[in-house]
Amino acid sequence: MGNYREHLRVPASWWLLGFITMATFASFIWAGFSLLTALVSYVVLLGGPAVALLIWGHATIMVTGGELRAGRVTMPLAQAGHVQALDEAQTRQLRGPLADPAAYMMLRPYLRLAVYVQVTGDNPARPYWLVGTRHPDALARAIDRSRPQARTGDTSVA
Repeated sequence: MGNYREHLRVPASWWLLGFITMATFASFIWAGFSLLTALVSYVVLLGGPAVALLIWGHATIMVTGGELRAGRVTMPLAQAGHVQALDEAQTRQLRGPLADPAAYMMLRPYLRLAVYVQVTGDNPARPYWLVGTRHPDALARAIDRSRPQARTGDTSVA
């Protein structure tokens, strides 16, 4: 009940533009140097960003078993208070001028929408989570459905 899973893969346009840019830079390095220098420059300048984009796009958001997992960090949904799917303007405000430095933010620049999850309980280390997603309404619904209060029929939020 309430299961949700989303991989935050890097868009294909970022891959394409990144490879074109790095191939151009490697070609500039090749001009006037040996073939070995050209091969090394292509491997480093194309391989490095490819590895970085793979790592960056490996993040996953999951709602399962009463937990919200964003990347490697997990929050029991019993601690989730107010949950809200945000539009672009709200997301921009919460990750910028209105951001709390103590909040947990799982954001990517290619994701313009997010979900706000208030953390409740006694003295939470993080006041809220801001989780970037392509499907904020579906993620917010999954969090609401998976909370222990929702399973017991209690609709009040702590």
